[in-house]
Amino acid sequence: MRYAIYFAAPADDALIRAGNAWLGRDPFTGERLAQPTMNDLSTEQFAELTTDPRRYGFHGTLKAPFHLKDGATEAGLIAACEAMADETAPFEIQGLAVNALGKFLALTPTVPEPDLADFASLCVRWFEPFRTQTLNEADLERRRKSGLTPAQDRNLVEWGYPYIFDDFRFHMTLSNKVEDTEAACALKSAATDHFAELTARPRAITHFGLYTEAERGTPFKVHSIFPLGGERTPTAALADLLANTEVSK
Repeated sequence: MRYAIYFAAPADDALIRAGNAWLGRDPFTGERLAQPTMNDLSTEQFAELTTDPRRYGFHGTLKAPFHLKDGATEAGLIAACEAMADETAPFEIQGLAVNALGKFLALTPTVPEPDLADFASLCVRWFEPFRTQTLNEADLERRRKSGLTPAQDRNLVEWGYPYIFDDFRFHMTLSNKVEDTEAACALKSAATDHFAELTARPRAITHFGLYTEAERGTPFKVHSIFPLGGERTPTAALADLLANTEVSK
């Protein structure tokens, strides 16, 4: 079993419904969904170009998938999710847009979002006590194939994921790596149309999700969605966590 902390929202949220339809799977139920029809790609091509994000479920990574360390329990992890949700206030971002990230397609923020970056850093640190500290060699090799910077490699070794803290870039993945230029253009055009009513406008971040992977390589499913109901901004909550960590040392 692996666990992940993702940006998500309740199943009836318009963005979540649109993302699930785009990827062709509902991670709340595990049900396969009909993907949108597009003119320049067949149904089979579209399905083939979205296999990887479909398995993970529509989401934005906050704390990358991890195994529980010895002595940690799912019940304890759920309690930690509830505690963070109770202490952290909802916040707003200016909007999302369909963009290319290298050869992948994703929804990304339209402008830098300090609250979102701090929220991700808070999640990385908050849930770190539950993560087994050692990645296996296969995971290290797979991540290093992408050409990591020294800082990203340190993050990988120390925190289990390279793209955190200063290297964090929020994204909601919409495709596999697409090598064909024409297919990439067709996919981006279709995604821009599909998400048109949900992009380039303010978005409230009011929830996060705990996702699970029952066995390595199987589809991730939503375990629970947690509403943010606290009074501290992500920046204030992160500062408090860092201060408490220093005191505990």
